[in-house]
Amino acid sequence: MYQLNEKIRDLKPYDPIEGNYRIRLDANESFVPLPYTVMTKLLEKTAFLPYNRYPDPTAEDVCKAFARYYGIDPALVTAGNGSDELISLIMTAFLMKGEKVVTLSPDFSMYKFYASIAEADCIELEKQDDLTIDVDAQIEFCNSNGVRLLIFSNPCNPTSLGLGREETRRLIRSVDALVVLDEAYMDFWNQSLLPEAADFDNLIILRTCSKAFGLAGLRLGMAVANKVLTNALKAVKSPYNVNALSQAIAAEVILHPGLLEEAIRQVLESRDTLFKGIQELSKKHSAIEKIYEPCTNFVFLQVKDAQKIHAELLAHSIAVRLIGGKYLRITAGTEEENRSVLAALEDILTKEG
Repeated sequence: MYQLNEKIRDLKPYDPIEGNYRIRLDANESFVPLPYTVMTKLLEKTAFLPYNRYPDPTAEDVCKAFARYYGIDPALVTAGNGSDELISLIMTAFLMKGEKVVTLSPDFSMYKFYASIAEADCIELEKQDDLTIDVDAQIEFCNSNGVRLLIFSNPCNPTSLGLGREETRRLIRSVDALVVLDEAYMDFWNQSLLPEAADFDNLIILRTCSKAFGLAGLRLGMAVANKVLTNALKAVKSPYNVNALSQAIAAEVILHPGLLEEAIRQVLESRDTLFKGIQELSKKHSAIEKIYEPCTNFVFLQVKDAQKIHAELLAHSIAVRLIGGKYLRITAGTEEENRSVLAALEDILTKEG
């Protein structure tokens, strides 16, 4: 009788919050839709793509548009079917079985998952009590334990906190490992190392079109690195990994920088409104123990009885993310969505006393 191998035998499929909820603030998506004029142009552009043919294996147009937007060399850009594909690709291609990977905790949970599929030895290092990164401790651990790959998000999902550019540079330059710097939320902050990616021999920066660009449905991510690492990525990726529709739509959207900057402005304005609203609630309700200053498109807070509050929000038909049993992560939404979640929290916390 066929038996599954040990590394996948007990795995469970990724489990997002199931059900239909009036408000979804659990996935860090953008609430800003594409304007009608852009949607119309996209319909025209994609109506007659040669769907009977394989897509461009290099995703040249979208890589060029991405590079132009950020002012970098398009030769250093590799497109992926979402950042998840790129993370999985990096883990399986750049690591040998049993080599050490360091992830941080708390951080994006899928890093550990993809490391396990690659049969790497994944080590989670706890962040400091205030959820910030101790750079010296990371350097010491990586260099003392033969770590081959260090991966972390900056700004961090889920904590919403960021590590400044200078400290990030110091960390990368001080470790012997390959550093995978996931800047999925960096469009909402100003400490990116993207323009410097080629200056490091051990750095791959990941970016996504799912957050600030509002293209989560396309599943498109980018890796930026020096030419040696980029050539390796392009050599090991699937030949036609990004479909023609995603390439065409993203290339067109990224060619509208004013549109993207306006969308980012709206998201940041919404996040600030949500953050201030939760701050006001914390003055009246001691159940809100700590609110972390965000540099992302979401607010992260520590609360008493987080599981119960999370369940109560679901009962109000509002989905947010429960993290580690004591934190809530709430994505910035529309004005109406922000008002609704703040009103629901007020109601729940008042009843809880």
